[in-house]
Amino acid sequence: MDRKSYLILFISFLIFLAWNVMLPKMFPPQPLPLKTNAVAYASSTNLSARSNVTETSAVTQLRADNRLRVLEKQPEKLLVLETENVRYTFSSLSGGIKEFDLKKYPEVVGQGKKSVLATNLATLNTKASLPVFALLSPAGLEGDGQFTLAKTTTGVRAEKRLTNGVTFIKEYHLSTNYLIETTARIENNTGKPLAIPATEWNVGTATPLGDMDKNTMMLGIIAYNGAKAEYIGDGWFANRTLGCLPGTPRTEYVSGTNMAWAAVHNQFFTVALISTNEPALRVLARKVDLPAPTSAELADNSRLVAKPYGYQASMVFPETILPANQALEKRFTIYAGPKEYNSLARIGVAMKNDLDLIMDYSGFFGFFAKLLLISMNGLHALNLGYGWAIIVITVLIKLLFWPLTNASTRSMKRMAALQPQMNEIKEKYKDDPKKMNQKTMEFMKENKVNPASGCFPMLLQIPVFFGFYKMLQSAIELRGASFLWVKDLSVADTIFTIPGIAFPVNPLPLFMGVTMLWQARMTPPSPSMDPMQQKIMKYMPLMFILFLYNYSAGLSLYWTVQNLLTIAQMKLTKNQDVTIEPPRKHRAPTPGAFGSRKSKP
Repeated sequence: MDRKSYLILFISFLIFLAWNVMLPKMFPPQPLPLKTNAVAYASSTNLSARSNVTETSAVTQLRADNRLRVLEKQPEKLLVLETENVRYTFSSLSGGIKEFDLKKYPEVVGQGKKSVLATNLATLNTKASLPVFALLSPAGLEGDGQFTLAKTTTGVRAEKRLTNGVTFIKEYHLSTNYLIETTARIENNTGKPLAIPATEWNVGTATPLGDMDKNTMMLGIIAYNGAKAEYIGDGWFANRTLGCLPGTPRTEYVSGTNMAWAAVHNQFFTVALISTNEPALRVLARKVDLPAPTSAELADNSRLVAKPYGYQASMVFPETILPANQALEKRFTIYAGPKEYNSLARIGVAMKNDLDLIMDYSGFFGFFAKLLLISMNGLHALNLGYGWAIIVITVLIKLLFWPLTNASTRSMKRMAALQPQMNEIKEKYKDDPKKMNQKTMEFMKENKVNPASGCFPMLLQIPVFFGFYKMLQSAIELRGASFLWVKDLSVADTIFTIPGIAFPVNPLPLFMGVTMLWQARMTPPSPSMDPMQQKIMKYMPLMFILFLYNYSAGLSLYWTVQNLLTIAQMKLTKNQDVTIEPPRKHRAPTPGAFGSRKSKP
């Protein structure tokens, strides 16, 4: 590769790094008003019902916003209760839960989970304008929305008595495993039937974990209808063309019908609202603005997001008629805690609601992600650190594929021995590419070599790679797990940032790239490739550095160890005495019966 090609690669590398910074500035998104951009995304074919729900939800949201503006001027009364795992802050505004402080998880990971301070806890629904389990309905159903909070033997009771004889009661029973059993009861004491309008029960708001968290790509909403889950995140709301070009942003999502539960989540934590006595009509989700940091906070920390946002979801129930002197009761279970597969799976089995789908371990690659996570946790249970567990899993995978990789390496070694005669074929038929390929394939078939043998082991390991990629996106086990200089295996292993350009220096992806280049240089090129294709394949590892540079250190660790083991295997095979039969010279078939060949005397 000449100097000009190196220069082009270097410039491309710089453009790629600057792309994510340049794109929002070049094409800033233009948010549209809610009424003109209430995009419905529903599986139901009843278009009129879908349209009505969308329009009703928009009006309800506007009424809720107006009511909250009035409530913000009133003093908010808070009630705090704690369990072993969570500190709950209940709010008098709509009788909901304002925040969940997870006592075993720090907001900012530095030296692992051992230094968890009470003032530095991971907090869910933080800075959201709506409490979890708030009722988004016309103001008449809750009056001014101010509830009376009182402690009970098992939790909290929130009550609102209206002047027309209607009583609204919410009861929270704190449980274990980050669960809360919740009951909402509307008592009609008016002596006449009461029309209950369509109601939205707030699931919560997916927000960045802290002021330093910029990973909005991991924010999202999940809706489950008893059969499958729908995953809506930053990409759906951004509505980019081809996944990268600016498009018309969406502001509201409407699910299909008969929804069993809904959840909001960031990368490692989630709040789920599970309806236990009847399914919801729909799940709605909206992109909402969060309070912006003050100018003083921005001056102190340049990494703060100037315009933070989140995604708020709610479960919609249809309107109904409540007879006189009767009560309407809805029961829910709230899960607010880590996205820990084992815990979610146990809850899902107990409640028969597949709550572990929050992990998004579905599909072909999801199977490998689940298997790798279970294996990693099993090794960690043997007092093995998560970094070493990843290395052991990588070694086991390499041993599993060893016979196949070994056969592939030997085949490539034999192909290298046949290279001079294949070059003769190329030279002989250089003016007829079609015939050259035909003769080359015939020659390789006669000598029992396969040009794809070097790619086959790599293809088999692709599911493992994407399984690791999927698993590490939300494996809270790796959050705060240290290994050598890496303080947190769930994020990039930045050791320092270059001043002025704010460029992070991440050693593991660089080591990974070096090992990939080393392996590429040791791999014999396929004879069917032209020189340009061979150069592209040789320097293809540089693209992996770009893709994985700011990703999880755990994935870079796996890929680096995988490359080192492959290099060791290639050197071992190269040093072995491999019996290679003398290659048969290529010759044209003599005339005769179909498929027959005659040997020269």
